[in-house]
Amino acid sequence: MKLTLPLALAMTLASSQVTFAIAGDLVDEVRFGAGGLIDSDSSKDQGIVGSAEVYFAPFGPADPGLAGVLMAPRVELGVSGGADATDQVYAGLNWHLPLGDKFFAEAGFGGTVHNGNLDGGDGPRLGCRLLFREQVALGVRLSDRVNLVATADHSSHADICDGPNDGLTHAGLAVGIKF
Repeated sequence: MKLTLPLALAMTLASSQVTFAIAGDLVDEVRFGAGGLIDSDSSKDQGIVGSAEVYFAPFGPADPGLAGVLMAPRVELGVSGGADATDQVYAGLNWHLPLGDKFFAEAGFGGTVHNGNLDGGDGPRLGCRLLFREQVALGVRLSDRVNLVATADHSSHADICDGPNDGLTHAGLAVGIKF
């Protein structure tokens, strides 16, 4: 049931020419995904984690090659959470590297704010509300507008805060709609 709504929304967006015309000037891509927390002994955060992300390309499309990609990151804004999961709101920069005509790799870095456990109770002990967030992804273009992406992300405070640093690490799949 939880996966049905994001997939239906993604398919509706993919079929709407009006949506592409309006959003294309501002938004480069939207993604809807589902995954789960990996590497946790906690009884909390064991369910499905849904995500929604919006990517902007304020620096324009990247020039070919690694140097061009590094000079033109996309800006990412996203949310993730679920019924039995830590909710997060995050932002950062995302570097998109084409690997031929159909495949691509991505790396991102930014920050997140969460509502999870800080230092006691159930769930990973995260130590502070503001965390660093890193992500990697491998994707395939299914069409000019639709991508399928395998994602992994990690959030922690890198031992900057005074307190535990269990971190959150997720893996999952997302459908991306390009504008």
